[in-house]
Amino acid sequence: MSTSIDELFKGHSSNGTKRKLETSRNAEEVYKAAKVSANGTSRNATVEDEEDDTEAGPELPPNNDIADDEEGRFFGGGMSKDTADVLDYLDEQDGADAAEPEKIDAAWLRRLALNFERRISKNAELRAKYEDDPQKFMASEGDLDADLKALSILTDHPALYPEFAKLGCVASLVSLLAHENTDIAIDAIELISELTDEDVQAQQSDWDSLVTALLDVDLPNLLSQNLTRLDESQETDRNGVYHTLSLLENLASQPSLVQRLTVDNDLLKWLLSRIQQKETPITVTQNKAYAAELLSILSQSSESTVGALIDLNAIDIFLTLLSSYRKRDPVKGSDEEEYVENIFNALTICGGLPLGKEQFLEAEGVELCLIMLKEGKFSKSRALRTLDHALAGFAVPALGEKFVEAAGLKVVGGMLGKKMDRSTTEHVLGIFASLLGQLPGDSAARIRVLAKFVDGEYDKVEKLMKIRQEYGGRLRPVDQQISAERKTLKSQEEKDDMEAEWQSRRLDAGLYSFQTANVILAWVAAEDAGARKHIASKLADEDESLSDVRRVLSDLMNAVKGGDDEESRAAADMYQTLQEVLQ
Repeated sequence: MSTSIDELFKGHSSNGTKRKLETSRNAEEVYKAAKVSANGTSRNATVEDEEDDTEAGPELPPNNDIADDEEGRFFGGGMSKDTADVLDYLDEQDGADAAEPEKIDAAWLRRLALNFERRISKNAELRAKYEDDPQKFMASEGDLDADLKALSILTDHPALYPEFAKLGCVASLVSLLAHENTDIAIDAIELISELTDEDVQAQQSDWDSLVTALLDVDLPNLLSQNLTRLDESQETDRNGVYHTLSLLENLASQPSLVQRLTVDNDLLKWLLSRIQQKETPITVTQNKAYAAELLSILSQSSESTVGALIDLNAIDIFLTLLSSYRKRDPVKGSDEEEYVENIFNALTICGGLPLGKEQFLEAEGVELCLIMLKEGKFSKSRALRTLDHALAGFAVPALGEKFVEAAGLKVVGGMLGKKMDRSTTEHVLGIFASLLGQLPGDSAARIRVLAKFVDGEYDKVEKLMKIRQEYGGRLRPVDQQISAERKTLKSQEEKDDMEAEWQSRRLDAGLYSFQTANVILAWVAAEDAGARKHIASKLADEDESLSDVRRVLSDLMNAVKGGDDEESRAAADMYQTLQEVLQ
């Protein structure tokens, strides 16, 4: 038994915020889409333009102030006072004319869209006509790039997204991902990433209308194709890969869209390939870390995606990559640390499915995790969590047998005898509960597990009792508060609405550890008469009895009873049997 995946991975990144592009050059030099003012002027005029702060010609003379002549005719720049007054007046008039902002509405968007479509058509026409003479179509390419950047102003007006989609502009925009000039394709990707970014204050319905239009014109397939033609040794292409991953993260923020993103597995194949690429001098670059993060996000969103990853041999890939960290820690606070964290996350989720458990066993995942528990630092807690989820359930008993065979009882049993934080406590208890629940009753492995709790004057039973007492003490006042709140609610509907919040508060207080300790105690009491007597005596010291343990088992049974999957039915039968044995 273990905590749910949802509880484990509520935040997929280490700091809970979306990744930002890191560049090696000054921001002014980075090729990116620019927001423009309402009059349509762009920060970057063409695809090839770069600002150069170096002035040509000889060095300028010192800028010594020259005093005005006696007649007041000249002002520093050799300009008469009358001329200066006239120019000031003209500047004021120009400023007044420019002060009127253009109205950003549907009519404005239609004009912008029409011009955008014309740019695309003109560029395509010139490219076809002068295929062997780039000079003849480069100007049209610059115009197209400028208009493409101009569309970024829509991020300030997301209410126009539905109209943008209705006009057919989305299809035209996505078509640019196949443009022969990768700079144009990258700009299109960056623009779509900006439009769908979480920072845009869009209503869900407006965002949905844009994204639906994007998916309807096969955006995921074009993104996958584009990734294969970008050369990350070039900074522009490297940034293009980053913007592609950023766009995919935006879309994956809606779990319902994930299956459409990964329908043909091309994206998953690229991501798995990308995280395996060897890089120097930096072991893990930003894009490599981002690819691992996206795999973690996608694996949390859809069971079908996890199944696809397993089919692509992802578990073996994850274990191979993590084996480098069985003794070595990633650099603290680096992209490498986040990379390792996200691979562990994806591995843990994949190892939770029955087919994933089998691959985890075959790829010697148990052995690697035990090595990390003994010798690792950063990897130790992650390996423990991964083992807990791999062993959970009843689907692959051979995992439990391999765990015992590989001396896992000595490693994890030793942790039970020491002071543990809350997370470690949950995973250690989860592992022992899983072993007792899945190992055959007459197997040597099961006998060895039980021996851990009956040897040494019941030392491990004493530890379990202390854990039960500690977390029961934390849970009691929370239950009392919930009981008082329940009495103030008149209708059943109000109570039903509060159930999720009440359960969350109970989990925060340590419900899982309390329940799991009771399950292990129930198993030990059911199978060893001496242990049963010892447990009953310790419970009596707290004015409790085995009936209190049975009550916990009853709550657990009711929580899974009626489930239509095999795991739920097996768990309900187990809790029912334990209650009967403890009568």
